[in-house]
Amino acid sequence: MNKYRGTQFLSITLITVALLTACNKPPGNFEGLQRTSSNAVNVADADVTENVKRALQGDPELNGLVIIVTTRKGDVRLVGVVDTQRQIDTAIKLAQRADGFHTIHNELIIRK
Repeated sequence: MNKYRGTQFLSITLITVALLTACNKPPGNFEGLQRTSSNAVNVADADVTENVKRALQGDPELNGLVIIVTTRKGDVRLVGVVDTQRQIDTAIKLAQRADGFHTIHNELIIRK
């Protein structure tokens, strides 16, 4: 019986250590492109959305494309259909310049 208790205690200890270690991972770029500096943390979502839309509409390469921009807690989501990968890259770069964004979620697809 004592061997079983020792094994059980060891198993619980190892699982606990594994879980605690996993919680200490540094934040990474798992969902999208994240801002590395926080110079505009308190910008309203509506303002971020407007800044991104204005930047996209002002670019001649993206003019005429329908790209939907939504922002929630600084997370900007780009949704739409474009013609080339270059247009996706341009849209992401322009969105990254907007004040207040935290993460860019790219949901743009290339028209076939």
